[in-house]
Parts: sequence; C-alpha cells; structure tokens
Amino acid sequence: MLQTDSEFTRTRWICTVIGLGFYLVDIVTDVGLAVKYFLVGDLVWAGLTLLFVVVGSAATQVFSYTWYRDDMRKPLANPGGDGLICEMNRGGLIGLHVMQTGIFTRYYDLLKAGYRAVFSKPLGPVECPRDVHLALFGRATDLSMLKLFETFLESVPQLVLQLYIMLGHGHRSILQCICMVGSFINIAWAIVDYRRCLRRSLPQVREMPSGLPTFVYLLYKLLTITAHILSLSLFLVLSPYSTLGMAVVWLAGTLWAHWVRTDFCTSKGLERLYRIVVGVVLIFTFFNVKGQDTRWPMAVYYVLFVLVNLSGPLLLVLVRPEVNATEYFWPVTLLIFGGTVLGLVCLLLYYTVCHPRGRSLQADEVDGHMGQERETETPDNMVRVRNFLQL
Repeated sequence: MLQTDSEFTRTRWICTVIGLGFYLVDIVTDVGLAVKYFLVGDLVWAGLTLLFVVVGSAATQVFSYTWYRDDMRKPLANPGGDGLICEMNRGGLIGLHVMQTGIFTRYYDLLKAGYRAVFSKPLGPVECPRDVHLALFGRATDLSMLKLFETFLESVPQLVLQLYIMLGHGHRSILQCICMVGSFINIAWAIVDYRRCLRRSLPQVREMPSGLPTFVYLLYKLLTITAHILSLSLFLVLSPYSTLGMAVVWLAGTLWAHWVRTDFCTSKGLERLYRIVVGVVLIFTFFNVKGQDTRWPMAVYYVLFVLVNLSGPLLLVLVRPEVNATEYFWPVTLLIFGGTVLGLVCLLLYYTVCHPRGRSLQADEVDGHMGQERETETPDNMVRVRNFLQL
C-alpha cells in the first residue's frame, strides 16, 4: 500500500537500537583487530584495517554535518530561526563531527524522539500524528543512509582485506573471524534497513512488503555482494596489483555518476565527494543513481559482474596452479559460482514478482532546493529525498 498510514512503531524503535548495536560491534571489532595486528608487528595490515575505519567514519561525518547545517536553514526543521539543531549551534555540531560522534548524535536524537512518539502516553490530543511519524522515518532514513555510506566504505572493503589476509597469507584468528562476521551482519542489516526506511519515509511510493519479498531482496544483495567480495579476494591473492583494476572500476563508476549529472548535494565540493562514494559502491553492487529506469545499465553491470566473478578462480588456476592443493580454493570457488547464480535468480525473482509497484521515486532532490509550496505540505525530514541508493 502507499505510505498513508505508516507509523514509527515500537518494533521500528527496537530495530534502531539493534542497528546501533551492530554498528558498534563492527567498529569495535575492527579497531581491536587493528590493535592486534599492530602488537604482533603486522604494521601494514594494522594500518589498512584502521584506514578503512577512519575513511568510513570521516565520510559519514562530513555528510552528517552538512545535512544538519542545511536543516538549520529550513523553517520546518528550525522554526525558531535561532540556528540550533538538536539544541546545538553550528560550532557545537562541528565539534561533535570532528570527534567522529555525529552519527551517535543522530541515533540519540532519533531514539529520544521515537521513544516519545511510541512509548510515552500523550497528555492531550496529538496534532498531526501522521506528520510526526513521517518525520521520524525521515530521520531514520538519513541515519540509515549514513550507515550505508559507512558500510560500503568500511565494512565491505574490510571483508575483502581480511579474506585476502586469511586466504593469501594463512593468517587466521578468532578476532579476525568475529570481525568478518560483524562486517557481514552490518552489511545485511544496513542494506535492508535503508531500503525499508527510504520507502516508508516517502508517501508517494509503495512500502516494501515484509516477509518473502524482503527475504528475496536480502538474498539477492547478500549473495551477489558476497560472491563478488570472494572473487575480488582471489584476485588479490593472485596479485596485490589487482587493486589497480578495482581503482579502474571505481573511476568508471565515479565518471558515470558525473556523466548522469547527479544533483544530490547543495555544494559542488560535496557533490564530488558523493560521486566518489558512488564509485566505491559500484565496485560491489549496482544501484540506481538518478531514480530513473536503469534496466539496461543494470543488465550491462551484471554481465560484467558475472565475467569478473568467473575470471577470479579461472585466472588463479591458470597463473598459480598450486592453489588447487589449498584447502580453501574449491570451497571458495563453489561459493562464488553458487552465490552468483542464486543471487541473479533472486534478482530476477524480486523484480518480476516481489517488487512493489507504484509511482517511482523522483530523481535526486536536494536539501535546500525544495519549493516553498512543498515545504508547507510535508515535514522537513520527510521531503529529504536522498534516493541515490535505489538498490
């Protein structure tokens, strides 16, 4: 159904707490693993492990602060015109984000407002309850998008790195396995959480159905991303210079985002950063960058995707035939082939049978560029249509 009666429920509030827990576990285990590498003298691995954490966190802080700054200028988000958001001025927000705590501020703000809406008993008549719930979903969507940034800048590359260390160098530890499991769970949670939050925050589109459609969608994303991560890991085992190939894919994705003229941010500098992030995400999965019909670009992407996945094991056997004797090669190869086939089957099943039909999302509306008429009709956080990830 269309989003006319969506409510920010107690279940949604609890899911937000769970998402925060997964995020914390992922970050803590990654930092702990970096420290362990450092203590045993593996300085390169320690530096790379920590680098992904820093890059992912820094990028999300930049976007989080910019969105807060833009909200300060809007009458619905800042009706008093006092330049305060979350009871903080611009200087306070800068300090929070420099300390890398902006995303936790957003969690606190959402959980506090959500608790008042779904747990506290109202003392009198509640005005515009629909607007309140839509605004909460708008905040949740902002937060889930930031987590998605962090996921593809930190958790996914972290999995590739740790798999390379494990397969290429035989280095295994319990903490390393915990770190990989934490990253995998964080990826799964972030993808589905963003998808559902985005569709619920927009009244003009149909809600993503629960149950089988969500399960099929999750399988499609996890199977294809996992198969691709394993294939890229084998390329790294073949040669660390395979990172140059990944850089070429990133550059192609960034140039594509520039070519389609994404209009996501309020400044040219931040738009360039956004397109860089787009390029990183496109290394691992396809998404609709402009909210338009992308049937053919998606088809081309997944044809190349299959070729890359099949090439990883094949090249490793041809160039380094001794890997046939390793204990990991054939299980990993079967996972790559099986994940690729089943993932694409789930993709076709989802978009032919399970995908909600209805009006499509508009293309990349930008904060601060909304018309006055629209701002008077809907809550500020709800009209923040950051739909760059129609995954």
